[in-house]
Amino acid sequence: MEQTICAISTAIGESGIGIVRISGKNALEIGQKIFLPVTDIKREHRKLQYGWIVNKEGQKVDEVLFVEMFSPNTYTKEDMVEVYTHGGVISTKRVLECILKNKDIRLAEPGEFTKRAFLNGRIDLVQAEAVIDLIKAKTEQEHKTSMNQLQGRLTEEIEELSQEMLSLLAHVEMIINFTEDLEDEIDTSLIGVKIQNILERVNKILSTKNHGKILRDGIETTILGKPNVGKSSLMNALLKENRAIVTDIPGTTRDIIQEYINLDGILLKINDTAGIRETSDIVEKIGVDKTIELLDKTDLILLLLDQSTGVTAEDKEILDLINQKPVIVLLNKIDIDDKIAKEEILKKLPHAYIIKSSMTEKKGLEELVKYISEIFEAGKLQKESVILTNVRQIHLLEEARKELEMALEDYNHQVSIDCIDVSLKVAWEKLGEITGENISEDIIDKIFADFCIGK
Repeated sequence: MEQTICAISTAIGESGIGIVRISGKNALEIGQKIFLPVTDIKREHRKLQYGWIVNKEGQKVDEVLFVEMFSPNTYTKEDMVEVYTHGGVISTKRVLECILKNKDIRLAEPGEFTKRAFLNGRIDLVQAEAVIDLIKAKTEQEHKTSMNQLQGRLTEEIEELSQEMLSLLAHVEMIINFTEDLEDEIDTSLIGVKIQNILERVNKILSTKNHGKILRDGIETTILGKPNVGKSSLMNALLKENRAIVTDIPGTTRDIIQEYINLDGILLKINDTAGIRETSDIVEKIGVDKTIELLDKTDLILLLLDQSTGVTAEDKEILDLINQKPVIVLLNKIDIDDKIAKEEILKKLPHAYIIKSSMTEKKGLEELVKYISEIFEAGKLQKESVILTNVRQIHLLEEARKELEMALEDYNHQVSIDCIDVSLKVAWEKLGEITGENISEDIIDKIFADFCIGK
């Protein structure tokens, strides 16, 4: 980390302002070379100054606000400079060029500012990963979860577990090393109890991973129904745009159309599918087969039934396919007829939410949003709870759990305490990898490569 780095930290394009960032041992010196203040004022930590960026020939490049930040009280814990330029491609690019014409400075790699914050000990790896989750957050809930991680909630949990593990390891190794000297004083009964307690805490954290997956990837939602029942109209109504083709011709949707929808803070990954029916059309049949495959991984089904025809044989086949899934049934086309009673559906799907709707008249959509919220809220954790959303962290915690389960099984079967010691050490190391205490440089590089340049 000897070299000073710089980058544009805002998105390239037309905007009100742009931000160019410098970090490293030469940041302050380079900043002073390129900045011409309008008035001479005392240099202070985090104090905004107004002036101009000038090139080596003394020509003014842009009118800016300029701030110096002194180590260690900065984002990277190094000396830093931030320049607030006019927005747009040219202004920020020209300021960056002025900076790069100095010696011992280079363009930052993706995520390098946050990587330096991690390597310099300002944040741990969980918090670093929370930064990118915060940037990518699509909903309020995802944003809140990322903020929790950034503020260290998961880190606290993992560090508490690590301390418990260290205490247990110390007890186990004392038994291994001093068995002969302390034979009458050693109590091994606590080992099993402590392993069980730690395992329960690990399981409690891991129990949030499905909720975390929904926050990260959205609720996998499938719009289902026979052809021409109004599936594409529902998709378009939720999107508030014409994304899917709407016609009176059955079987128009041949493939699955996928979109993300932020529905009152709940992220839906919504799939508009081919209508399920017997068909001789090869292309349509492929679409139907894909729909049936999709049902296995679907979290929520929005089933449309046609009030103008009543429940048909095709509908009954669909009802049999989905009776184990969370379902919201929309009895559609109530503007035409009302042939289906709610009781008829509840016999097949006793836990379903049922709405009378008309996609033509946009009836039932508010009720649909309300029911989706109820389903989502039913499994929601408290806001202050730790929620696992990161695949790497989940994998490492599952590895730690596996080792703890092995240690507990060995203890219950009175296997050599040396074997228990090995499993506990591996579990402890896996916990350390989560926060970045025990982790290879290659993995660190891979994690930060996912960041954008300038962060």
